[in-house]
Amino acid sequence: MRLVVRAMGVLRAVAAADDGLTPQELQSGLDIPAASLNRLLAAMESELFITRSPLNHRYFLGPAACHLAGDSAPARARLIAPHPAVTELAEKTGETVFLTELFGDRAVCTALIERTRPLMLFVNVGQELPFHAAAAARVLLAYEDEYTARRVLESRSLTLFTNRTPPSVEATLEHLELVRARGYDMCDNELDRGVRTAAAPVRMSTGRVTTSVTLAVPARQTDPCAEELRDLVVVTAARMSAELGYAEPGAGPR
Repeated sequence: MRLVVRAMGVLRAVAAADDGLTPQELQSGLDIPAASLNRLLAAMESELFITRSPLNHRYFLGPAACHLAGDSAPARARLIAPHPAVTELAEKTGETVFLTELFGDRAVCTALIERTRPLMLFVNVGQELPFHAAAAARVLLAYEDEYTARRVLESRSLTLFTNRTPPSVEATLEHLELVRARGYDMCDNELDRGVRTAAAPVRMSTGRVTTSVTLAVPARQTDPCAEELRDLVVVTAARMSAELGYAEPGAGPR
């Protein structure tokens, strides 16, 4: 019985901490002997009730816990600040980088670092992005269930920003399948003329996607290095996901 009570205490503590908890913080808050706590954490991590960030070694709520709760656990957790990944991506490429987050059924830009010569972009901080035309928003919608994705798209007017903008709900849903299959999205003159973007999902410890990171570059200069820029975005998103406690399926306890 004591083991069950302790496990419930760990779950409650971790669920209440947006930034995760270290073993020392858990031990202090729950008054569990270190050896006992370490064994308990290892068992709970192996069963995916908690997960541990490989970067900051903090524990977060795991996907198994959220599954039991009917996915009613908190939908987001903020990154532990200051997180250098986005700044480093902007500095390394010299290009525009921005974050987009889900707020209900809206995709909103929450952070933006502009290149030395700013692009003529649709996006600004606080700007809502269109789910059918922006890679940053499509990456978020791609990981929602099909019913939700269709409902969101059908509730909006799908403006044709350029002749390359997906023209319909069905065309967008088909594109979302591609996003899920490859784990990132590219937007080439679909929202802003002369601009290409690469976007990748940032995952929470539970695997939920509520944030994306996007790199925007002038379309004319991307042909020789499009794959490199895409890979940089994917690596940045993976680093941010790890900071939030996300572990790839099959990675096992660390």
